[in-house]
Order: sequence, then C-alpha cells, then structure tokens
Amino acid sequence: MNDWRAKSGIFVLVNLAGALAEQVGAIQQRFDPRLAAFAPPHFTLIGSSGAGPIAADTPASTLRAALEPIAGATAPFEMHFGRPVRYMNTNTFALPLDAHGPLRALHDAIRRSGLVFARSRHAFTPHVTLSHYRTPTDEEARELLAVRVTEPLVVDHLVVSLTEEPARPRELLELDLTGRNA
Repeated sequence: MNDWRAKSGIFVLVNLAGALAEQVGAIQQRFDPRLAAFAPPHFTLIGSSGAGPIAADTPASTLRAALEPIAGATAPFEMHFGRPVRYMNTNTFALPLDAHGPLRALHDAIRRSGLVFARSRHAFTPHVTLSHYRTPTDEEARELLAVRVTEPLVVDHLVVSLTEEPARPRELLELDLTGRNA
C-alpha cells in the first residue's frame, strides 16, 4: 500500500471529549453538516499527514501488538489549538495543533512500529477539521477564521479505525495512554 491518495485504510485518531467535543461538533454542524455526520470531532494522528493510512488488511492482533507498547509508554498530555487556518486553494478550515513535543514523539513512535503505511504527500500537520466538504460563503469563511477554541485538548487515548469510503469509519480498537511523566 503506497498510494498517497488512499482514502481507505486504518487510521489512528484521537477523539475530542466533553465540552471541547460539543463546541467543535457544533461548529462542524453549523458549517459542514456532512463532516459532522461522518465522524465525531477528532484529529487524525496517523492516516492523513506525515503517514498515510495503515494497510486495511492489517489484523487487529497485529495492530494491538504494535500499538499497545506505545500507548503504555506514553503519558497523557494536554495541547492547545492555534487560530483557525484555511488550507490554500481548498475549502478546508482547521484548528491547528503544534506538531512538536509529545505529539510528534507519539506520531513518530507509531511510524517506527513496523506497521505498513501508505505514503503521505503532506508533512505532519495535526489539526481538527472544522469544515471540508462544503464551500463556505465569504461571510462564513470569515466566521470560521474568527473561531477561538480555548478549551485544552487532552490526548489520553488512541482510536484505531478502519475507513472504507464512502462508508462511515468502523472502530477496531481503542487504547488508553497509560505511561507516566518522567
């Protein structure tokens, strides 16, 4: 599996929770109901940027064997969103996350896990998508860029999910981050 355009495969996500999920979900529902209906608010750790999806035929036992030690060695951590961005020449608006520090370490550990990934054409740019499928009006674009999300994101789990578009993603397993801070 090496097509960077892969839209099907196994993705590693972090779901938003609590008030943060409600706030981001409401933004998605308002500006892109199709996106809101596809999956709960989340960011993609593996599968879109920095690493393409994991091969769709990877057995759950192989996923668990590769990812459990990483989750067990990684302590939960908090992150904060930057100001919204619009990706150049697209209708995609997103809340960016810092690609360095513990998030980068987690991403890189998964990349080195021995799993088979599709190629990704993009550098690791973690983000939560606010709008993607819908073309916003100029006023909606200004509103999306004015959004401020101050609630911190707690990265404390990994959701491993199989996507075979156009079907909704199907969760294969969830792992809590249980490591301790040094």
